[in-house]
Amino acid sequence: MPTPVSERVQKRRSALRAAGLRPVQIWVPDTRRRGFAEECRRQSRVVARADAADHDLDVFMDAALADLGEADT
Repeated sequence: MPTPVSERVQKRRSALRAAGLRPVQIWVPDTRRRGFAEECRRQSRVVARADAADHDLDVFMDAALADLGEADT
């Protein structure tokens, strides 16, 4: 007879705790909520404008990309 789901879950959680882990709960936006996509677009536009206004960002990103290229060689 198969082990009930609740027992398997408890066994798995106990094993994770024994490995030094602990559970956490986080709350994230509900992507199904009305207006979610528009809010994502709004925030993306705000970030894009901030990036466009930050002239040092291009220099920083180019330097970071160059560092990545050096790590591969």
